[in-house]
Amino acid sequence: MDINFKEFWEITITWLTTSGLRVALIIILALIATKIAAMVSNRIFKPFTKIQNGPEIEKRARTLSSLIRYILHISILGVSVVMVLGEFGIDIGPIIAAAGVVGLAIGFGAQHLVQDIISGFFILMDDQIRVGDVVNIGGQGGLVERVNLRMTVLRDLSGSVHFIRNGQINIVTNMTKDFSYYVLEIGIAYRENVDDVIEVVKKIDEELRADSEYGSQILEPIEILGLDKFADSAIIIKARIKTVPIKQWWVGREFNRRMKIKFDELGIEIPFPHVTLYAGQDKDGKAAAFHLLNQTEKDK
Repeated sequence: MDINFKEFWEITITWLTTSGLRVALIIILALIATKIAAMVSNRIFKPFTKIQNGPEIEKRARTLSSLIRYILHISILGVSVVMVLGEFGIDIGPIIAAAGVVGLAIGFGAQHLVQDIISGFFILMDDQIRVGDVVNIGGQGGLVERVNLRMTVLRDLSGSVHFIRNGQINIVTNMTKDFSYYVLEIGIAYRENVDDVIEVVKKIDEELRADSEYGSQILEPIEILGLDKFADSAIIIKARIKTVPIKQWWVGREFNRRMKIKFDELGIEIPFPHVTLYAGQDKDGKAAAFHLLNQTEKDK
């Protein structure tokens, strides 16, 4: 028993000083390679953030950087595992040969995964979704926190996170690509002068664009689309404000606040819903009489 233990100890020491050191070196090099891959993926796209239309290029760069980092990490892990198995005396030749067959079988069995990866590839190549965009996918909307070949991750306004498989994405509504619009539907009373109200709206827009905080986020003067429709209790003037991506709601809320204050100052009525009763007329032009009863008098 002592001889066997001694032999085992000698074999262990020999393995640790030869293959064991190589395994440790492989693991260390893999960790270093992972760090280098992260640095390289970031630095490759960093220069693109300094050119014109920087914010949009930056979102594109962050998205592709995360994709490249993901692919490099998977590749480094795969190579490291194969090399470690070799140091343990496992013949990796048959494993590599079998991997192709197993991969083919998995491909047939995991059709959804293959579909996700192919869809994710074209989504990224077509620049449909970038990290930092606000999108609506299949009825779920939110800020894109992560996108890779397999899935897209959204976080909505309430903080809920939605994980959406790329293979399930049929329609993508990107609300923050290149620029954004905030659409205004301004309801005013029928008695108001439409042209005067439009001039007031333009004046509010000029003041907002002159503001140091909001002006830099507005790309063009407000676009008045005109009198859009006659609603039940108001006439609707439609307009829109063009802003830098993702700032349309912030600018729009401030515009609404200032518009409410200005309308109150000028006595412009923003009507609330009400109903007009019409008794109708007969062929002789006579209307039926209304019989009104005051509830207070009834109680008496």
